[in-house]
Amino acid sequence: MSIYDFDVTLEDGTTYSLDRYRGQVLVIVNTATKCGYTPQFGPLEELYKKYHDQGLTVLGFPSNQFKQELKSSADAAQACRTTYGVTFPMHQIGQVNGKEAQPLFHYLTKESGADFEGRIRWNFTKFLIGRDGNVVQRFDTRIKPEEMVPAIEAALAVKA
Repeated sequence: MSIYDFDVTLEDGTTYSLDRYRGQVLVIVNTATKCGYTPQFGPLEELYKKYHDQGLTVLGFPSNQFKQELKSSADAAQACRTTYGVTFPMHQIGQVNGKEAQPLFHYLTKESGADFEGRIRWNFTKFLIGRDGNVVQRFDTRIKPEEMVPAIEAALAVKA
């Protein structure tokens, strides 16, 4: 199993398979627009712009699990675009922990084998996915996107 086995839904309600990103490097991040870490949208967008032509895509997944998100997926995505110039794909608001968590996040937390039995502790937990669709590394909320550059560049250097 890999991330290519999951379907996800964009903020506009369009559902698609992550298989569309086969062979690319991904940064999957759970987001919130009213969080102290929300300014990470700016550096995430910079990474997306800088490395997109080399095969990197950033995917934002808003969650209100920590009570810091707007009411609708469309409003959250619009806030990201307006405030931080986000152009990478944003998805529908969903749970990232527990029985109601999106299946993708069940997979990511299980595969990353991180602390707290894998559960996501806060917004802006970032998962780096290799070109093979497997989790390369999990980055805690406090890790700034620019600190991920060495791992991103290493993942991009691996040919599909």
